[in-house]
Amino acid sequence: MLRIAPSILSADFGYLAGAVDEVAPVADWLHVDVMDGHFVPNITVGPPVVESLRRHSSLFFDCHLMISEPARYLQAFRHAGAGGCTVHVEVGDTAALLAETRALGMQAGLAVDPDTPADAVLPFLGELDLVLVMTVHPGFGGQSFMADMVPKIAAVRAELDRLGSPAALEVDGGIDEHTAPVVVAAGATVLVAGSAIFGDAHPAEAVERIRRSGTSPLPPRSAGAAASGGGDGDGSSGIWDRDGS
Repeated sequence: MLRIAPSILSADFGYLAGAVDEVAPVADWLHVDVMDGHFVPNITVGPPVVESLRRHSSLFFDCHLMISEPARYLQAFRHAGAGGCTVHVEVGDTAALLAETRALGMQAGLAVDPDTPADAVLPFLGELDLVLVMTVHPGFGGQSFMADMVPKIAAVRAELDRLGSPAALEVDGGIDEHTAPVVVAAGATVLVAGSAIFGDAHPAEAVERIRRSGTSPLPPRSAGAAASGGGDGDGSSGIWDRDGS
């Protein structure tokens, strides 16, 4: 089952609760990009915003921590209402961070930047609930999809399947109705989209277009390109429902 996670990074922050309400009926999760101005050159939101949004939404909150010291804030995000927290493998101390996230009762995710090889996350696949492959450089919304990341998605999918892991394979960066079928063909099961949803005049309709395109067969040329990356193309791994369980 393919899941769509609208990213509030591209929403109108002056109308944030309303923007979430617009997509809530059709979204599976809500993706919250947390940036500290250190790990990435931008600053966004923290636990207080997550807590405020939790009062307005029952969606699963998928918090992506692009921060240098995630261990300091995991408990705060849990108390604020996060359902899952994803840390970056580039930060280090990965096993301890994943274990702490799970001990707090959250789904544990691990993200990998475009410049970091897939091999960096493979040793931890048995300790996590989600792998996030970035298809743009983290830090800013509205970037173009990096097609050369498709083989990385396929490599992670192949290893998850080899292990029999039910972990979600999430992709974030430049996802829209055109790129969705490419990453799903490579094995993605959760699609994060920001500008393509909240930049649309009708965000809920944009969510549904991305979902339809992600579950539709690729045109022959695109399908061949995706197949060269090793994807299984079914976009499903039998994992996590809307509440993240």
